[in-house]
Amino acid sequence: MEVGDAGVDRAAVRARLTQERDALGAMGRDLAASFEDIVGAAKDSNLDDEHDPEGSTIAAERSLVASLGRSAAEALIEIEQALARLDDGTYGVCLRCGAAISPGRLDARPAAALCITCAGRPR
Repeated sequence: MEVGDAGVDRAAVRARLTQERDALGAMGRDLAASFEDIVGAAKDSNLDDEHDPEGSTIAAERSLVASLGRSAAEALIEIEQALARLDDGTYGVCLRCGAAISPGRLDARPAAALCITCAGRPR
């Protein structure tokens, strides 16, 4: 068992981040397909979002799916960045202050780039 940066098992962290990356990638693909389905269904109907009682529901659903897709894409970027930090030996080091990120925080958020103190401070 290789223990690396911030006293964490690097192989276990890599496996967890990779698993999360794969799950987020699948979710992103599913959300993109759902979004396309919603847009396609709206094109095929004669909906007037402003006056049709179902229009606001469709618009809200489209907005929710788009928002979830953006969140998944942002989480993927964070995971890729964490994997890069794992590779270059800076995993577990706060990007803002340079202090160690606590093992508990890394366990809860393996892609965390900031220590809990810096994460709570405005930029």
